[in-house]
Amino acid sequence: QVQLVESGGGLVQPGGSLRLSCAGSGSDFSFYSMAWYRQAPGKLRELVARIFPSGNLNYADSVKGRFSISRDNPKNTVYLQMSSLKPEDTAVYYCNFARLLTNRDYWGQGTQVTVSS
Repeated sequence: QVQLVESGGGLVQPGGSLRLSCAGSGSDFSFYSMAWYRQAPGKLRELVARIFPSGNLNYADSVKGRFSISRDNPKNTVYLQMSSLKPEDTAVYYCNFARLLTNRDYWGQGTQVTVSS
C-alpha cells in the first residue's frame, strides 16, 4: 500500500524559512515525478514546484528564487526548501508522486504552513 507522509510545516515569521519533507513508502518512486502543491483558504490547489525523474525542475512564478525542490531517490523522499517566506505563502502544502502515462498518482495528507508575525 502506497503512503506519502509529510512533515516540516508550522508557523514562521515573514522572511523566515522552512523545509518540508515527504517520504513515500510501498513502492519504488525513482521513475515518478514528485511535486508540491498548495491550497490556501478559498482558493484552488496550485502547483508550487515539480521535479522529474530526470532532475528537471519547474516552479510557479510566485516562488521562483525563494523555494527549492529536491529529491532523494534511495529514500523515496522529496523536499521543499522555502526561504523569504511571505504571508501569501500561507496554505496547506501537499506532496504528489505521479508516474506519467499511468494512473499512479498519490497524495500526501497535507501540512499547514502559516507565515505571520
